[in-house]
Amino acid sequence: MIASSRIRIKRAYDPPEPGDGTRLLVDRLWPRGLRKEDAALQGWEKDLAPSTRLRQWFGHDPARWEEFRRRYLAEMALNPEPFEAVRKLARSGTVTLVYAARDEAHNHVLVLRDFLLGKFS
Repeated sequence: MIASSRIRIKRAYDPPEPGDGTRLLVDRLWPRGLRKEDAALQGWEKDLAPSTRLRQWFGHDPARWEEFRRRYLAEMALNPEPFEAVRKLARSGTVTLVYAARDEAHNHVLVLRDFLLGKFS
């Protein structure tokens, strides 16, 4: 089990902080207007993001949120290896999942964090 404090989430446009630990971008697309040197990332884990097809279907429409969550969880269950690598990092220190979406209440990183913490097993 991983303590919930070990996996944090943060928008890519928020400044990095010392307590962020390992910062991983978990979007398929690079955040608009963000310079790579300003992102202070240790990795870009595109495979942790929803598929392009699912992302485009969702379109950040809150009315599709529950169905998006269900479909994204199904995608993650089909390919668990990349997620286990992040869990391993979180067992030894803090990991911050960095994302670009504007909507902080309806975005994939919320589902991803809960999945990594084992809340959907």
